[in-house]
Amino acid sequence: MDKIKRNERLGAMTKILTDTPNRIHTLSEFCALFGAAKSTISEDIDLISASFERFDLGRVETVAGASGGVRYRAIPSGAKIKRVLTDLSDRLSEPGRMLPGGFLYTSDIVSESATAQAMGEILAAKYYDRKPHFVLTMETKGIPVALMTARMLDVPLVIARRDSRAYEGSAVKINYIAGGGSERIETMALARRAVGTGQRALIIDDFMKGGGTLQGMVDLMKEFLAEVVGVGVMIATAKPERKRVEGAKALLILEGFEQDTGRAIIRPAEEYM
Repeated sequence: MDKIKRNERLGAMTKILTDTPNRIHTLSEFCALFGAAKSTISEDIDLISASFERFDLGRVETVAGASGGVRYRAIPSGAKIKRVLTDLSDRLSEPGRMLPGGFLYTSDIVSESATAQAMGEILAAKYYDRKPHFVLTMETKGIPVALMTARMLDVPLVIARRDSRAYEGSAVKINYIAGGGSERIETMALARRAVGTGQRALIIDDFMKGGGTLQGMVDLMKEFLAEVVGVGVMIATAKPERKRVEGAKALLILEGFEQDTGRAIIRPAEEYM
């Protein structure tokens, strides 16, 4: 193989790291790939890290220990988080998004891969230290944001369903109280082989009104003897103030609607401003 130039190594290493967020790559792995010494690879990593920090592209971190190496984490700065959430608030506050029953139309925005990834980066950054084994969500609207959060954490996405599927094998089913105002009993199911005993779950969903569905997912994890290490949502309503689930963190707060224009009154959560 011809000698690989530094700019080629930098480009390839950047691509590898950003394509595999939160995954540890050993220096030996890069040494073998590029035919370079560890000291050379370390210098390259320092250059990439400085560039990422300068342009607010996340962090390249060195992990010490026998199983250590280097990893990329898409941790946005406070200024970037504020820009992302302010832009989302403005877009979601456009007239005509009010739906019957006090719901907010978000499907178009949540389905944008770049937008879902930006939210996934923010949510993942809050839970790196909790080291979840997987991200759990409820079908279907929460899937894009939950999937991007799982990608940033480099863990699988697990999807609870309204009912079990024959192609997923035997399942655990529970009843839970749904609805923010009018309470109703609904069912959620999860394949038995989807979660292992003692695993750590991060619950992510798109919307929280009363918190019943989220609490249902917490209760579902108890059936699997799994630990819930966090609950995050894209949007939470300001009322009711007391939710059925405890400790849920929201990116955006829906204060209400202007009845004459159908405009949502929505803002970033205070902790991000």
